[in-house]
Amino acid sequence: MVGQPSLRWRVTDPAAEIRMLAPDHALLAGPNRIGPEDWQGWDKDRGLYFASEWDAAYQPLLALSDAGEAPLHGALVTGRFGAGRHSHVALGLPHQMAALVPGAYRLMANLLQKA
Repeated sequence: MVGQPSLRWRVTDPAAEIRMLAPDHALLAGPNRIGPEDWQGWDKDRGLYFASEWDAAYQPLLALSDAGEAPLHGALVTGRFGAGRHSHVALGLPHQMAALVPGAYRLMANLLQKA
């Protein structure tokens, strides 16, 4: 069925490489500049339930995958709508924050600041 995400729309390797597609985007640039160090020390999955498709109003910000798989772009997609922003965040931020991973807190602060 078109648009139906499969169960493989996830990245289970907590050390999977993350490529920032738009490193200067507001959600990745401030108030905390998100860099390679922010993806280190993650525990468990990178993320689950990645978006498999989205409207053109949204911009994907990250590309990541498990070893040997094609990069997925639906872990963090965001778009401006009127005076606000809507973001789909499939990264495991709650788990990472419970594990006290600094990069998860830094990214969460950016998401809240730019809401």
